[in-house]
Amino acid sequence: MTSPAVHIENLSRHFGQFKAVDNISLTIERGEIFGFLGANGAGKTTAIRMLCGLLKPTSGTGRVAALDIYKQSEQIKKIIGYMSQKFSLYTDLTGLENMQFYGAAYGLSHRDVNDQIGRLSKRLSLEMLLDRRCSTLPIGWRQRLALAVSLLHRPQLLFLDEPTSGVDPVYRRHFWKILYELAEEGVTIFVTTHYMDEAEYCGRISVMHQGRIIELGKPLVIIRKHGRTNLEETFVELISNEDRIRAAN
Repeated sequence: MTSPAVHIENLSRHFGQFKAVDNISLTIERGEIFGFLGANGAGKTTAIRMLCGLLKPTSGTGRVAALDIYKQSEQIKKIIGYMSQKFSLYTDLTGLENMQFYGAAYGLSHRDVNDQIGRLSKRLSLEMLLDRRCSTLPIGWRQRLALAVSLLHRPQLLFLDEPTSGVDPVYRRHFWKILYELAEEGVTIFVTTHYMDEAEYCGRISVMHQGRIIELGKPLVIIRKHGRTNLEETFVELISNEDRIRAAN
């Protein structure tokens, strides 16, 4: 039986008295597009950083592609792609130079790097970006290039932290078309977002609030469960109810 792409139990991360992630449990199957929905500060980025091996949990257990997030963080980094909310490529390099640099950092051969650059350039329409310095690129083009870099080494899992924040609706639609294609090829996609329409593209979502998962399931099922007509109304109700419960306690 194939192990899940992600399996965590009672995972927490505290910064002093602040509980950024508070006792969350979750299983994500391979090839699934899973969305972490929540407002800024809900704990989404902290959770992703733990799963990527970039941040040690305070408590709980977790595995990514059957690798332990405590003991095998370096192995995890080799099989995942990570695209951060903030553009993290070198702005003084061209798109091509960034891809060559990161390809070498991933340990790819020169031939493999060039093959991947050619393949991804066609898939993501990067031809106009490759010879331009990243500092001159509009935000949508930067995000497209960052996605390409995260795919250079053919990752099993792709972690995307607010990948379309600040980009136009046309690009966001194109971006999600690419994600569906990747999922069909077997790549597991874990994406954080605070865009309600974007969350509905996911196979399943979890709603995070103040470090906790307060709802989990397919978007349409969650909407119907709470008797609402769309995810935005459902999200507002969930957050309001949770705040009332916490205030009462």
